[in-house]
Amino acid sequence: MNDKTEAPGSWDYCNNSALKRASRQLGQLYEEIMAPSGLRATQYALLTQIKLGGATPLKTLAEAMVMDLSALGHTLKPLLRDGMVELVPDEKDRRVKRVRLTESGEAKWADAQLLWRDAQGRFDRAFGKEAADALRQTMNLISSGDFAEAFTHAKGDVTK
Repeated sequence: MNDKTEAPGSWDYCNNSALKRASRQLGQLYEEIMAPSGLRATQYALLTQIKLGGATPLKTLAEAMVMDLSALGHTLKPLLRDGMVELVPDEKDRRVKRVRLTESGEAKWADAQLLWRDAQGRFDRAFGKEAADALRQTMNLISSGDFAEAFTHAKGDVTK
């Protein structure tokens, strides 16, 4: 019998828990579709951001991905090792490192994009295209600096 009754969880009242839980579920679904590419969904997202941004300074890339530089470095390491991205010094300030796709990275991204389009299409069909668009807008708002600032300065109701 397929009648699964789910016990209540923190996601029933905690926004953070609900988002993380949904993110893990969605991540697993995308990972399954993306597996033949050899890339994890986070690596594909990073390659996409690098492709969109061109030769992006590491600090700018970390900010766009809402990651600290250490986490970005950890995620970049296998992409650097496998020759998909390279670090190049900034022309004006040689202390600034920029990351860009290599020819191999461009090819890997193009192959993986076909799989990502499949995953994205499945999501849109299952969730609804308009609802998916609205969800991305909401997630973009939540990951913005403006939201982080508003959250930091907001006074919450603390019930005892």
